[in-house]
Amino acid sequence: MTDAPLPLDIDLTASRPGLARLTTARIALGRAGQALPTGPMLAFQLAHARAKDAVHAPLDIAALRAALPLTSVVVFSAAADRQSYLRNPALGRQLAPDGPALPKSAPDLAIIIADGLSAAAVNAHAALLVRALLPLLDGWTFGPIAIAHQGRVALGDSVGEAMKARATLVLIGERPGLSAADSLGAYLTWAPRLGRRDHERNCVSNIRGDGGLPPQEAALKISWLLQEARRLGFTGVDLKDRQNAPTLAAARTLLPS
Repeated sequence: MTDAPLPLDIDLTASRPGLARLTTARIALGRAGQALPTGPMLAFQLAHARAKDAVHAPLDIAALRAALPLTSVVVFSAAADRQSYLRNPALGRQLAPDGPALPKSAPDLAIIIADGLSAAAVNAHAALLVRALLPLLDGWTFGPIAIAHQGRVALGDSVGEAMKARATLVLIGERPGLSAADSLGAYLTWAPRLGRRDHERNCVSNIRGDGGLPPQEAALKISWLLQEARRLGFTGVDLKDRQNAPTLAAARTLLPS
């Protein structure tokens, strides 16, 4: 005996409040005839508009530099403008040939902050994440933070190699979605150099204050991964996040209040 099909006029809106507490996915929205009700349709259009705006939002470099706890240098990718960046991803992975010289100070960690596909995410979360992370890396040395225009993740390999850094951390605006337009991603690479592949990195994603991984919690995860990378001598698919509860609890005590 097979289950009877659901009636065509079933109303799922009554279950939405419970489901909405568990997910930001668009489920149980109800319907008006063969379409969505007006409210969910308008919410969808608003989210779509925010995602498009985030892709073209400018990076507030002055505010970012003022909020960072380390000195910084502004660098540029080979993408001359936003249209070039969006249409030719390879340009965003290369440093502009006429950019500023980077200090060859051989730090333990070079931090790169790139606008990526959501400068809104960088403006909102990058400085807070850096301020939470640095106290967790006691004994590490840092170069000046490189703030990158029109940058993609692999741009960090060029910066890290130029600075002779042991590791890089790239903080970059993630591709906006219909659930969030301000998610920050963090990419860790040990022994950065040109030609590194994505499987040689670790990623901590969806860093944001509302509905994602809060920057302070992301700092705990990133610091643990960096410490393990230094101990093992590599990042990537072989470096697994095996934080346990006591380790996480101890690390939380080091976060700035």
